[in-house]
Amino acid sequence: MNDYIKSDLMRYYGKCDIFTFLYAYLGNRTFRFQVAFRLCHLGGGMKAIGLVLWQLNRTKKLIQMPWKTQVGYGLYIVHNGPLVVNPTAIIGNNCNLSQYTTIGSNKNQAAVIGDNVYIGPNVCIVENVKIGNNVTIGAGSVVTKDIPDNATAVGNYAKVINYDNPGRYILNRWNDDKK
Repeated sequence: MNDYIKSDLMRYYGKCDIFTFLYAYLGNRTFRFQVAFRLCHLGGGMKAIGLVLWQLNRTKKLIQMPWKTQVGYGLYIVHNGPLVVNPTAIIGNNCNLSQYTTIGSNKNQAAVIGDNVYIGPNVCIVENVKIGNNVTIGAGSVVTKDIPDNATAVGNYAKVINYDNPGRYILNRWNDDKK
């Protein structure tokens, strides 16, 4: 099993063995989407299998994240979307993307999102903003400016409200030592 798939499985279920994989793949359509997404990034025959699974996957209508999007280890998509991610977005390790989230751009480059970031429901991240590591973005926020490391930001337009333990919503983190 690929380390990216293991990391996603760890984020969802807190363990990454073959039985948990089968349970997740058969019972969780968001995880099935992520397996196809991850396989598309591999080479050779696995990429071909990933592209076939990608075409067969109906969840991509709810989760519009092109397979070419750069995503780190441990992606967790909450509540099966809907979710829209621009192909130029870069998403770090151990990120939570909640339902009705949009990461977009009208021009060239979408957001760069750091590690251990929780993005709440109904969040819109617009254009080339940089979101630091260990950040929480509250529900309904519209992010149009950079958010520094270790911050909690909320509102329309999002403003930093504190630096009090913002990464607390990132559970079952994937670390390099779990590889």
